[in-house]
Amino acid sequence: MKSRTQRLDRFISRHSVYSLADTRLLLAQKRILVDGLVARSIQQKVTQFTHVVLDGECLQDNQPVYIMLNKPRGVVSATKDPKHTTVLDLIEHPQKDELHIVGRLDFNTTGLLLLTNDGSWSRKISSPESGLVKTYEVTLAGPLSDDYIAVFREGIYFGYENITTKPANLEILSDYSARLSLIEGKYHQVKRMFGFFQNEVLALHRVSVGNISLEGLEVGCSRLLTIGESLRE
Repeated sequence: MKSRTQRLDRFISRHSVYSLADTRLLLAQKRILVDGLVARSIQQKVTQFTHVVLDGECLQDNQPVYIMLNKPRGVVSATKDPKHTTVLDLIEHPQKDELHIVGRLDFNTTGLLLLTNDGSWSRKISSPESGLVKTYEVTLAGPLSDDYIAVFREGIYFGYENITTKPANLEILSDYSARLSLIEGKYHQVKRMFGFFQNEVLALHRVSVGNISLEGLEVGCSRLLTIGESLRE
């Protein structure tokens, strides 16, 4: 989602009867408040969540929304779909039509899915540079061995993209199940990593992203993130 950031003078000209040139006078007369403070420059940045008041009239008061959902199997990670239930269909929030998905999950993949109307936040969450660890529980068709741990730690070459995955941590829970932690989100990455060993992924469940965990959230349910969970502290 593209970030909506603009200069204060452009914002005022688009949301009032005043022109770009008029903004300097409005500023000098201290008639503009930005986030509760008198505006200080025509070049001051206004984002989609900046609170702007002109002559006592609120021009913008958008609020960021951060939601987590425990996605069930068979639900589409999309905002609209003519044939299937979407993750947005499971959410009750007055601003839900403004939300976009942060890191989609496949049709049959379950677990933690994040939604927001904040493009900057979603880019931060999705970027490998952020270092946020995504953790999955994986059920396999074939037995696991310690060989997987070393290969996952070293990285696996994907010929189609001509890349090698970043080091990932694999914890073997049983002969056919494991917990995988990684910082990337390449196309079908988890399935392709196990595919290196010709081992089919039968079930995939995302349990956490960074410090955001599914713990206590029932399947199909959603809730707003806390300030700490949304990493805005």
